[in-house]
Amino acid sequence: MHTVQIVLDKELLRAADRVARRNKVNRSALIRDALREHLKRLRIREMEERECRAYEAIPDNDEFAALQRITAWPED
Repeated sequence: MHTVQIVLDKELLRAADRVARRNKVNRSALIRDALREHLKRLRIREMEERECRAYEAIPDNDEFAALQRITAWPED
C-alpha cells in the first residue's frame, strides 16, 4: 500500500470519522472502500452508456414486435 495525503473539509472529516467508528473500521479503510465503490459505479455507468450507444446505433428492424404482441396485456 501507498500513503497519500488528501485534504477534506472539517465536516466531511467528522462525518467520515463517525461512520468509521460506527462500522468499526479505521478512516483509511472507510475511504478505500468508498473510493472502490465509487470507481465501481463509474465503470458500471460507462458500460451502460456504451451499451445504450450500441443499441442506438442498431437500426430498428422491429425484431421484438412479436414478443411485444405476446407479452402485451389483453385489451378489455
